[in-house]
Amino acid sequence: MNLLEMNHVQKSFDGLEVIKDISLAVGEGEIVSVIGPSGSGKSTLLRCATMLEEMDNGELIYLGEKAAWNDENGHTVYAPKKELKKIQENYGLVFQNFNLFPHFSVLKNIMDAPISVQKRDKEEVHKTALELLRKMGLEDKADAYPCQLSGGQCQRVAIARALALNPKILFFDEPTSALDPELTGEVLKVIRSLADLHIAMVIVTHEMAFARDISDRVIFMADGVIVEEGRPEEVFASNNERTQTFLGRYGEMLK
Repeated sequence: MNLLEMNHVQKSFDGLEVIKDISLAVGEGEIVSVIGPSGSGKSTLLRCATMLEEMDNGELIYLGEKAAWNDENGHTVYAPKKELKKIQENYGLVFQNFNLFPHFSVLKNIMDAPISVQKRDKEEVHKTALELLRKMGLEDKADAYPCQLSGGQCQRVAIARALALNPKILFFDEPTSALDPELTGEVLKVIRSLADLHIAMVIVTHEMAFARDISDRVIFMADGVIVEEGRPEEVFASNNERTQTFLGRYGEMLK
């Protein structure tokens, strides 16, 4: 069974169609990178998948449970709030600008949702949070506040916070776009290290070498549609003119 299915998704803003009839599926433990030029609809697709944006049309399914579908009039309807809340426990989301609570310590940022939303045992969550900080190389920052951390450290806390919810699938929306090159490497290294956790990941990224190296599958989007998808070696060696034009700009750093 697929963890995630999106079927015939469409989304417009002010009459401009940003996503045009996109369908995709993500399997258990699969790492999928979504690449493409700015404005191609990548982040909007992620926001539709995580229900931060409502789709205009289409179907959204997590582990066989329908989160959204089209009714007989062709309008998209969403499952009742209680069912959606349960479905939302399947995934975590890491934003490009961290979205940490500035008035919470690092440890409290990680522990807050598992305790207040998932109602998990405080001691168990505390233990998990400390283990995640160790994995992120931030065990000495538990009592620090976001304003005392570098951008790379904030992003690693954001990743730990998402992992603390025990998601089956983790979404990354350009996780390094707000970081300088040195900090980018630090965060990409952490994301690579998550592969051994066998959590499915969908990563919207401009880091082509990273996408090529980490992904089981690469999706190339342009103008609101999926132009091409396949194994990294297939997409990066594509003869498709649109794909070649886009990847040509990254050719030097991929050598």
